[in-house]
Amino acid sequence: MKKTTSASDTSSPAHQAQNSTPSSRGFRKSLGIPALVLFGLAYMVPLAVFTTYGLVTRMSMGHLSSAYVFTLAAMLLTAYSYGRMVQAHPYSGSVYSYTRKTFGAAFGFMAGWTLLLDYIFLPLLSYLLIGIYMVDYFPSVPLSVWILGSIVLVTFLNLIGIESITRVNWVLIVAQMVFVVVFIALSLSHLGQQAEPVALAQPFYDEHFSLPLVMSGAAVLCLSFLGFDAVSTMAEETPEPRRQIPAAIMLVTLIGGVLFIVMAYFGQLVFPEWQALTDADSASLDVLRRIGGEWLVTFFTATYVAGCFASAMVSQASVSRVLFAMGRDGALPRVFGKLVTKKRVPATAIMVISALSLIALFVTLDTVANMISFGALFAFSAVNLAVIKHYLIDQKLTGKRNYLRYGALPGLGFLSTIWLWSSLSGLSFMIGFGWMCLGFICLLSATRMFQVKLPDLQMAE
Repeated sequence: MKKTTSASDTSSPAHQAQNSTPSSRGFRKSLGIPALVLFGLAYMVPLAVFTTYGLVTRMSMGHLSSAYVFTLAAMLLTAYSYGRMVQAHPYSGSVYSYTRKTFGAAFGFMAGWTLLLDYIFLPLLSYLLIGIYMVDYFPSVPLSVWILGSIVLVTFLNLIGIESITRVNWVLIVAQMVFVVVFIALSLSHLGQQAEPVALAQPFYDEHFSLPLVMSGAAVLCLSFLGFDAVSTMAEETPEPRRQIPAAIMLVTLIGGVLFIVMAYFGQLVFPEWQALTDADSASLDVLRRIGGEWLVTFFTATYVAGCFASAMVSQASVSRVLFAMGRDGALPRVFGKLVTKKRVPATAIMVISALSLIALFVTLDTVANMISFGALFAFSAVNLAVIKHYLIDQKLTGKRNYLRYGALPGLGFLSTIWLWSSLSGLSFMIGFGWMCLGFICLLSATRMFQVKLPDLQMAE
C-alpha cells in the first residue's frame, strides 16, 4: 500500500524542509496578525458606516446604533465558527475548502461557487463607488475613466504581491482612522455647544424603538462585516494559520463593529432628527456638514474613495485565492491553480477577476449589493453548519464544553445568519438562485452527470 503523508504531519523531513525554505509551489508566508487585521479592515472599509447611514436610520426609526449592536453579535458568532474551521483546515479557499472537506466535493463546489458571487462583485462595488464619487468632483472626466483606471492600478498591485497591498493598506487605513478621530472630536465639540441637554441614550433606545424594525436594519448592515471572511482566504500566506487567522478574524470583526457603532452613535447624537431625512443617500453628508461644513465633506470624500480603493485591492486578492484553490483541486480549469512570478501570485485568477470587474461599466449599485448579500449570507450559514458536523459528528467530540463550543455557538450563528438571509429582497433570491443554477450546471458538466468524481482536494500548509 502506498504511504501518504498527512498535511498535519510536522515531523516528516519533507514538511520541515517545506517550512524552512520558500516553497516552489506554495504562497510566501509573509502575513502576521497586524497585516491580517489591516487586510480585513481594508476589506470592510471603516467608513462604510456612512454608505447605509440614511437608509438604516430611517428603517430603524433613528436606532442605527442598536441595529449595529445586533449585527455585530451575529457576526461575532459566525467569526467564531470561521476560526474553528481555520484550525481544522488552514488552507486557501475559505468556505469552499471548509465545506468540501466537511460535506463532500459536490456541496463544496456549490458553496465555493456561491461564495464567488460575493467575492467577484465586491471589487466591482468598490470600482463603482470610486467612479461615482470622483465624477461628482470632476464631472468632466467620464465615469468609465475612473473605473478603468482603478481596475488597472489594483490589478498591478495584486500582481506584484500581497506585501505591496499590505504597505498600501497601512496608508489607507491610517487615513480613515484620522478621519474617524476628527469626526468624533468635531462631534464632541458640536455637542458641547448645545444649549439643551443631549439625550445620550436616544441612538440606542427611546419611545420610537421597535425591535422588528431594528432587526430589519441589522440585516442590511451585515454586508459591512465581510472583512473577516477575507482574512480566512490568507491562511496559506500566514506562518501559523491555526493560531493567527482565528485571532485576526475575531479582531477584525470586533474592531470594525466597535468603529461602526461609535460613528453611528455620534452621528445620531449630532443629527437626531431622523424624521427630517429626505434623501437616504445623502443623509451622512448632512451630518458631516452640520459639524464641519464643506471641508469635512471634502475630507470624507477623499478618504472614502481611498477606502474603496483599499477594499478593491484586498477583495480582488481574496477572490483570486478562492479561484486558485478551486483550480488547484480541478474543480475549475487548473490554470487557475498555478502561481507565477517571483512573488508567487495566482496571476490567471487575478486577471480573470479584473476582466469581470469591467461589468462595473454597465451595472447599478443596487444590483451589485443584492448579488453580494446572497453569497455572503449563504457562506456564513454553511460555515456555521460545517463546525457542527466536523467536530461533533465527524470527530465525535462529547462533553458539555465541546457541545457549547462546537454545537451551541455555531448553532446560534447559523440561526442568526439564516434569519438575516430571510430578510433579503426578492431580487437577491432571484439573482442568487440563478447563479446557483448556473453553478449546478457546471457541476454536472465537470462530473459528467455525477458519473465521475471531482478531483481530490489538494491542500498543503
